[in-house]
Amino acid sequence: MTQTHTDYRLSQLDQLEAESIHIFREVAAEFEKPVLMFSGGKDSIVMLRLAEKAFYPAKIPFPVLQVDTGLDFPEVLETRDNWVNRLGVRLVVASIDEAIANGVVVDDGKTSRNRLQIGTLLNAIEENGFTAAFGGGRRDEEKARAKERVYSHRDEFGQWDPKNQRPELWSLYNGRLHEGEHMRIFPISNWTELDVWDYIGREGIEIPNIYFSHQRRVFQRDGMLMSETPLNPLRSGETVEERTVRFRTCGDITLTGCVESTASTIPEIIDEISIAKLTERGATRGDDRFSEAAMEDRKKEGYF
Repeated sequence: MTQTHTDYRLSQLDQLEAESIHIFREVAAEFEKPVLMFSGGKDSIVMLRLAEKAFYPAKIPFPVLQVDTGLDFPEVLETRDNWVNRLGVRLVVASIDEAIANGVVVDDGKTSRNRLQIGTLLNAIEENGFTAAFGGGRRDEEKARAKERVYSHRDEFGQWDPKNQRPELWSLYNGRLHEGEHMRIFPISNWTELDVWDYIGREGIEIPNIYFSHQRRVFQRDGMLMSETPLNPLRSGETVEERTVRFRTCGDITLTGCVESTASTIPEIIDEISIAKLTERGATRGDDRFSEAAMEDRKKEGYF
């Protein structure tokens, strides 16, 4: 009689997916009013797909929140709207322009819109009474993110103390809060950029088309290729040329660079980033180049 052996081991991607879905369900059960921070970029889209799976066939039981800088890529906003409409989730938009008009944050003409996101986000969390906010941060992105727990505590001022974090032994999460505090939750903290792309390919996930190779008018600034746009006027000595590029990350159009690339399919992108020596933030995000501890300083103040 032939005996068969069934291999019940999960692939790495299945394990990551199961962990993330577990985190979503834990937060939905434990916190009174969670929200998912959704930019329309690849990481937040993967989070939304995981949330969809976590609660299917029911609808996702919390809204999504976008902090609108007014400087977002149109392709990213279009993809954001497609996902929101398909899933029927409620979209909360926290506008920096409105925050400036209402005196929530001050635009001094020198501070980037990226930094103005901090006060805008904290005000939106407080106004809506959100007790937990899902973020798409991954530990491989940047050294400050590598310090963070899955459940990342924020005090009554929305600030993060990297030296005072709660242990998460055996994946047990402590979600206790005092009045005015909230928690940031990172369901894909243990994923890498390569895992994200593998998952996008496996699931057939819709993402903004600027992640794929295309022709774009760009110019060199601070070692990065920046998009030509009225929002980002040329400085003295800068010249525009057309190149074949793609974006590894999508943020503020005035601070997010692209990379020269002919990768027009997901397998080609996977091949490309498999040999990349810099993370997507290190290679193409100008807001992380202000200082050695730029990301950690922003996170201490309440950044994503």
